[in-house]
Amino acid sequence: MQQVERAVVTGVAGFIGSHLAEALLLQGANVVGIDRRSPAGDPVAAENLESLLGRRGFHLVEGELGELDLRSLTEGASAVFHLAGVPGVRPSWGERFAEYLASNVMVTQRLLEACVSTDVPRMVLASSSSVYGNSVGRPSREEDLPFPLSPYGVTKLAAERLSLAYAVRRDTPLSVVALRYFTVYGPRQRPDMAIGRILRSVLTGHPLRLYGDGVQRRDFTYVGDAVAATMAACVAPAQAEVVNVGGGRSVSMLDVLACAAQVTGQDVPILRDVTQLGDVDTTEADLTRARKLLGYEPSTSLAEGMGQQWKWITS
Repeated sequence: MQQVERAVVTGVAGFIGSHLAEALLLQGANVVGIDRRSPAGDPVAAENLESLLGRRGFHLVEGELGELDLRSLTEGASAVFHLAGVPGVRPSWGERFAEYLASNVMVTQRLLEACVSTDVPRMVLASSSSVYGNSVGRPSREEDLPFPLSPYGVTKLAAERLSLAYAVRRDTPLSVVALRYFTVYGPRQRPDMAIGRILRSVLTGHPLRLYGDGVQRRDFTYVGDAVAATMAACVAPAQAEVVNVGGGRSVSMLDVLACAAQVTGQDVPILRDVTQLGDVDTTEADLTRARKLLGYEPSTSLAEGMGQQWKWITS
């Protein structure tokens, strides 16, 4: 893989962003990390950035992407990794939709304009499996008709399509690879995500609120595999591509609970609840394009990845 000399990572204080910045530094890149969360006032940001702050080659820029001078930050960048945004399916209904629209769509357009004006050759965009909606009875393929079932999924699809539109303009060298991540987990995962909630229930003894009957299935992707795909997307031969990034198999939530019990040596306390608005029955990624374009092959099993996350939580 050719080396990235200067990379910009938005959302660097987040889960995937902090792991990606670490990997880029190990590859020898200089990294400009942007995040609105300050490690001085946000304990999660401080924890995620702990291994990056003060490290040679890393520069943190604190501020809102909607307000910063993005042209000066993207000038000379080999690649921009756009991971910033407001996550979460359930909170995206109602009054907060304006926040999702501003952070996931309007900011993306502003960053794309900066990339065009500074001749950035490649943007890698964090999209989501939420753009698909419910499974069609087989693994989701990139050419499937998107049918998001939540406002969050709608904003991710809008950002994706907007980015691809910029990539096919004739007056710019910008190319885009949009990665549809399937339920990324591992150390530093957001605490509202399923595996993080499961493991913390074991740790605290507080019952896990299990939405639905537990037979709903998810394609879980370990963060190390997601980062490998993201770095490969930076140098892949592509102009305007969408690529699935999954873990290689879809498992039911009941199977995840059983795996958690095996990893921790304790049963998970459960409090059952109704299925939430916007939740889909099944997610599963067809990885044919990822294998061909990115040389991607997930290498971390659910038990191994969950074990790493449990070790991180308990430490």
